[in-house]
Amino acid sequence: MNELSLNAILADKKNLEHILDNLMEGIIAHDKGRRILFFNRAAEAITGYSRDEVLGKDCHAVFGSPFCGSRCSFCLDMPETFNHDAYSVNILTKNGDPRSIEMSVTGMTDEKGCLVGVLAAFRDVTDLLGLKIRLGELTSFAGIIGRDHKMLQVYEQIRDLSMNDFPVLVSGETGTGKELVAAAIHSESRRGGGPFVPVNCGALPEGLIESELFGHTKGAFSGAVRDKKGRFELAHGGTIFLDEISELPKLM
Repeated sequence: MNELSLNAILADKKNLEHILDNLMEGIIAHDKGRRILFFNRAAEAITGYSRDEVLGKDCHAVFGSPFCGSRCSFCLDMPETFNHDAYSVNILTKNGDPRSIEMSVTGMTDEKGCLVGVLAAFRDVTDLLGLKIRLGELTSFAGIIGRDHKMLQVYEQIRDLSMNDFPVLVSGETGTGKELVAAAIHSESRRGGGPFVPVNCGALPEGLIESELFGHTKGAFSGAVRDKKGRFELAHGGTIFLDEISELPKLM
């Protein structure tokens, strides 16, 4: 087949859709308004949503949150340009099952080079990651190094916890790496692209704990010379880690 014949096949919309529909990877494409334009069969199998349920609808509305996780570039203002991005994210299927996804996102442009939308290719690596953990093939996980049997159990717990949105209590002696575990849960979660804000509660001045955690406005107390965001607000869209939480006053 010569190059002209191949270009003719790819230029035909039906042929192109047929090719994309038979890929093993999930493919989703939406315009700058987040309206879903394409959703292949692999995407249906991975997410549990049929194309009839998603085509023509807002991506965020369909999935209940940004499908691309906190790294979605279309959460606020529509970007004028978009560079290729690749990362891992956890999603929930239509049935509420958590899945680990490897995603590659690239911008779609018109003949003038203007951004008109994005196309994301993704694959489900949940079972592969779990298998590697069980077989002891991982030497590190989310920044934590170690392949001892007990460490592999920790990796599996981190993976399970990162797929749910609820508070997590990490317990352990001082110096055992609680912050590393918290950071790993954060990076593996849907909020992994957002901020990770660690707070050493034992180091907070007792009279300024509320101000540090929740912020204050200028003049709220002596020495408040400007507005200041609290740690919880700084962690919006990400994760706040309250270290040494037992050091907080009981009323807090």
